[in-house]
Amino acid sequence: MPERHRVVIIGGGFGGLKAAQALKRAPVDITLIDKRNFHLFQPLLYQVATGALSPANIAAPLRDVLHSQRNARVVMVDATGIDASRRVVLLAEGELAYDTLILATGARHHYFGKDHFAAFAPGLKTVEDATEIRRRILVAFERAETTADPVERQALMTFVIVGGGPTGVELAGAIAEVSRHTLKGDFRAIDPTTARIVVVQGGERVLDTFAPELSDKAQTEMRRLGVELRLDTRCTDVRADGVTLAKGGVEEWIDARTVLWAAGVATTPIAAATAAACACPTDKAGRLMVATDCSLPGHPEVFGIGDVAHHPAPAGGPLAGVAQVALQQGAYVAEVIRARLAGRPPPPPFRYRDRGSMATIGRGTAVVQVGSWHFAGWFAWLMWLFIHILYLVRFQNRLLVLLQWSANYVTRNRSALLITEQRK
Repeated sequence: MPERHRVVIIGGGFGGLKAAQALKRAPVDITLIDKRNFHLFQPLLYQVATGALSPANIAAPLRDVLHSQRNARVVMVDATGIDASRRVVLLAEGELAYDTLILATGARHHYFGKDHFAAFAPGLKTVEDATEIRRRILVAFERAETTADPVERQALMTFVIVGGGPTGVELAGAIAEVSRHTLKGDFRAIDPTTARIVVVQGGERVLDTFAPELSDKAQTEMRRLGVELRLDTRCTDVRADGVTLAKGGVEEWIDARTVLWAAGVATTPIAAATAAACACPTDKAGRLMVATDCSLPGHPEVFGIGDVAHHPAPAGGPLAGVAQVALQQGAYVAEVIRARLAGRPPPPPFRYRDRGSMATIGRGTAVVQVGSWHFAGWFAWLMWLFIHILYLVRFQNRLLVLLQWSANYVTRNRSALLITEQRK
């Protein structure tokens, strides 16, 4: 009996999991590799970082998600590279052969050549990142409560967020709500409502991928929450005790004990290793320059999807690094594989269908952009809630998040404001 076609997927995020599920009825054997055993709903990580949700609310074990899919298995291991000539994935221990390989490993933080910033300004990509950020925020308030030095107290209660995209905006709004409402009255020596929150954005406006009027509304709401916006401003240095900002040739130092990074992403080491093994060109962020069918030039058996891939957008540049791109590419690549196995003509080149963009600023307010339709305020916030609950992988997660959000809205409390052990 001939051996079935072997599909190896590296990464259990949106794109990788979607590709696996879309191949459920295909005559293939799927191996999904991930160094963690769960799928993570990254758009809600900031809520873990600010105590609104617990990690389990937004994570689902991969084996549970694929439990009923008999042609798929999950292997928890770290993939370190590939040997394109032998068609094997190199693992931390051993190797794994493939006929088709799908690379869907997502992205990591990008410090633009200043990787030493990472020790002082964590980004937000993993559960560990979220719990570390939560720890830093809460420890800052605890230390401010016990210090007798007013200058140190002010620095401890100053939070700087570098980056004014959706992650930076949502983090800033959530920290403002924690300080202005959740922690109000919980301390005796400090007033958490006086916490200083600063967002540093290199461009002229926050949420610069949204329509200008939506950016304006987001900025108005952020200022109403007491968030300071430093626009057209670069972060030139980050240290344990603060940041240096530069605008128009003038530098400014801000004393801050908590700095968070939301300014950029780069691809993962396995993407760089794959690019080298397949002689695939990359862009400045290390993304693989894929063909119109998401395959690597010269290697039709290797696909790159989601944040690891540079797929041209109609307006120029790469497609945005959002979940919808990865989901659609995962489904598309599965269709390409099915067509090849059936001997059918390939589907048309991949075309991204923009379902819209959204970001929440705070309680009861968000901005939503769907084509030429723009919404802001309460209705946009309800849309944001519905869409995010809908795209959670399991019904159990949807129910847990809905119940937790309902309780948070009624009480203004956040049940997961826990300080856990510092990450080593």
